[in-house]
Amino acid sequence: MATIFTKIINREIPASIIFENDKVIAFKDINPQAPIHILVVPKKEIPTLNDITAEDSEYLTAMYLAIKDIAKDLNISEDGYRVIANCNTHGGQEVFHLHFHLLGGQHLGPMLSI
Repeated sequence: MATIFTKIINREIPASIIFENDKVIAFKDINPQAPIHILVVPKKEIPTLNDITAEDSEYLTAMYLAIKDIAKDLNISEDGYRVIANCNTHGGQEVFHLHFHLLGGQHLGPMLSI
């Protein structure tokens, strides 16, 4: 069964898309955790970070290049931003299609640490 992100990629459901190329799509999170909260998603369904293969390197590179460009376009590259990937249930992953959260637009404070 296709994930919600695949349905966005295939235009089966709407999203506020802010970036797209042949490998990556990026759109606004519907439940933002910061003034800027963008999801950056590969167009290939990769369930989790644990499922990445060497052949997926072109998608990962494209995701990071997209993040860099989006941060610049949204004027957060100078002040800074955070990029998060959740993996599996204990890591907080809710949609099992690899994605990065790009957060910015304010001081984000410390991260959870042990």
